[in-house]
Amino acid sequence: MVAIVEQHAKAAGLSAQVSSLGETTGPLLHISNRAAGDSRAGILFLGHLDTVHPFGTLEQNACRIEGDRLYGPGCYDMKGGIYLALTALGQLAAPGSTALPVDFLLVPDEETGSHQSRAAIERYAAQARYALVGEPARADAGKCVTARKGTGMLRLKVQGRPAHAGVDHARGRSAIREMAHQVLALEAMTDYARGVTVSVGTIKGGTVTNTVPSQCQAMVDFRVPDMEAADDIVARMRALRPVGPDVTLDIDVELNRPPMVRTPAVAALLARAQGWAAEAGFALEEAPMTGGGSDANFTAALGVPTLDGLGADGDGAHTLNEYILVSTLARRLAFWHLLLKNLD
Repeated sequence: MVAIVEQHAKAAGLSAQVSSLGETTGPLLHISNRAAGDSRAGILFLGHLDTVHPFGTLEQNACRIEGDRLYGPGCYDMKGGIYLALTALGQLAAPGSTALPVDFLLVPDEETGSHQSRAAIERYAAQARYALVGEPARADAGKCVTARKGTGMLRLKVQGRPAHAGVDHARGRSAIREMAHQVLALEAMTDYARGVTVSVGTIKGGTVTNTVPSQCQAMVDFRVPDMEAADDIVARMRALRPVGPDVTLDIDVELNRPPMVRTPAVAALLARAQGWAAEAGFALEEAPMTGGGSDANFTAALGVPTLDGLGADGDGAHTLNEYILVSTLARRLAFWHLLLKNLD
């Protein structure tokens, strides 16, 4: 996939460079229309080439057009958005064709948390005036995204004491019983009014039924609307203490993606983008804050005005019914051309 996009970019007259992010993930692809020596802060486009779909998914969701829908794994999230923005940039490949230089960064690991690519994203963001993210437009009327919750993960391990469940039950210290207490405490941290959710997603513990379980571990997802809430939840998770005797907790909690907060600068950027969308023939509406994270969280946290959800119209992300709407592509392409050309 990287080779295909690299070839497409070079054929359009853009510079393209592939760099390794290590052996555990795919490479990073940087495309640009910068003139040699142009070090101005410019526009950073972010996209990801990975998808949640495993190899072989094409057999279940073949690439095809049915009516106004183009189906295929990853077409909506987010190959469609990448193609639109890259095609527009290819039309503006000559240095000086855009008011600001454009850096087009495609990462290989967004769907798994961008752990290997985050440093590169933040490095390019530090040199950007604006960030535009080609994640799919929201399924409800193709709205864009100006705010995302921050996402975090807690890995909780409980160490108890094993014992024979029939002969020496009193001597045992059940890690699963202790985890049950902790699950209730964690789920109680959810505060819908504040926009905070905590979800214990997986639990694994014990060995065999006739042994008091000495180990149990859980993976916990949490979402927060702002850094104040993030700091509060992280502190409360780190302050968890055992309920029962003779058991210990191993707490590993991190905020993987900081919140993307809607700022006045984001509102101003949105207003300009809406003007170009109207010129291209459609209304660019704003979606409410979403609980899903993206690489926009990283750029926004660095203070870079960021718009997300600017990709293709469609629906079905992460499903076998994923599609984009063919009839919207021409005006979305015109929008990207105007946005990249005129944003200053």
